[in-house]
Amino acid sequence: MAATPRFRNDAVAAPDTAPHSIASHPAPDPASADRKHPVDETLPPLRMFTSGLQHVAAMYAGVVAPPMILGPAVGLTPKETAFLMGASLFTAGLATLLQTLGLWRIGARLPFVNGVSFAGVTPMVAIGKDRGHEGIAVIFGAIIVAGLLGFLLAPYFCKLVRFFPPVVTGTVITLIGVSLLPVAFNWSQGGNATADDYGSTTNIIMAAVTLVIVIALRRLLRGFLQQIAILLGLVIGTLIAIPVGITDFGAIKGADLIGFPTPFHFGAPQFEVAAIVSMCIVMLVCMTESTADMLALGRIVDRPADERTIEGGLRADTLGSAISPLFNGFMCSAFAQNIGLVAMTKVRSRFVVAAGGGILIVLGLVPVAASVIALVPLPVLGGAGIMLFGSVAASGIQTLATAALEKGENALIVAAAVGIGLIPIAAPDFYHAFPKDALVVLDSGISTGCVVAIVLNLAFNHLGRKPDPVGAH
Repeated sequence: MAATPRFRNDAVAAPDTAPHSIASHPAPDPASADRKHPVDETLPPLRMFTSGLQHVAAMYAGVVAPPMILGPAVGLTPKETAFLMGASLFTAGLATLLQTLGLWRIGARLPFVNGVSFAGVTPMVAIGKDRGHEGIAVIFGAIIVAGLLGFLLAPYFCKLVRFFPPVVTGTVITLIGVSLLPVAFNWSQGGNATADDYGSTTNIIMAAVTLVIVIALRRLLRGFLQQIAILLGLVIGTLIAIPVGITDFGAIKGADLIGFPTPFHFGAPQFEVAAIVSMCIVMLVCMTESTADMLALGRIVDRPADERTIEGGLRADTLGSAISPLFNGFMCSAFAQNIGLVAMTKVRSRFVVAAGGGILIVLGLVPVAASVIALVPLPVLGGAGIMLFGSVAASGIQTLATAALEKGENALIVAAAVGIGLIPIAAPDFYHAFPKDALVVLDSGISTGCVVAIVLNLAFNHLGRKPDPVGAH
């Protein structure tokens, strides 16, 4: 992974500016002028499919979890909840294709995976609780408005990139990885805190075995097999889990062969002011997190994310969110766990992730195929997740290494932002007395840490201070 800043040759926090910014790259070598950037390379079909499937395996649980939570909360039947899960897979595939392949000035054209945002789960449950189909219709109406508003704001929101020097991005990337680790720990224990076997030695040992398998495969294999070590680890872990007795085949037995997400299956969208305001706040949170994720991914794939890239990525996020309710899907945003997969495998092609998007669409249309992916027990997925999410945190630490932390102000920025960003992780009930609408932001360590880092960077490195000469460090 390149350790050079991804943007700026302006007067933003000079201590974080290195000689190889996006505006000062040397002229390309004539010998390599016709060589495609790894992000734009296409791979052989088998390699494309297996690498794309690996991305799907890494994100599958994250895509289906929000509808699994929301369905029962609003009063849907198990069959209707399963329909929502299939719709979420289908719309995640559409949003991922829009993000990776691009259309006009829409899409970051990076190996960027989109799926259902967890940030919206709490407000969506509050909006639709016990309201059945009417609650779903109100949620969909609010998401459509929030998506369209975000699409209009994207050209302005992307200009915030100049306030994301390495001291900010490194902090946010580290928080992304650290914030995701509790998800992996929860999966490792079984995923359902009310289950009798939650946190059992069997679940935790299976997670540990999978983690050891992934590490061993990464160490022993070479080339293509090393790059799909996560997928191989999930397959081996699942096979081991069958005789252990934690693999559930019930999903396959009850799955339909074909199932298209009928447009507006739960009725026409309804528009309520309070619901719209709530989801617009969630959209701003998602846009903030997606901006940080694009900056992180740009560094990992050695294609720095500039304003135009971020604008296209935000447009894909928001347009995908606005379209999703048409097919009974929810708000879409970046999936940070897949950034860890890119960092770990070094497969940077956006067409690999596009292949993953195609697989997601097929899974949404063929429920029985989706149930095969669902065979992977959560403890097995949790073991692999520890490696994936840890890779994201390691990338953030590597970015912070370029942030001139020997300057007291920058170390202070990191200390405060990381400390505040860890509050929702270390003390989940810390903000319990705050209004529910405020919890949309406060309960996200990524969002709070990002805001703190940006504000302190502005205070210490911008306002009332003449920056040091460029490249002084």
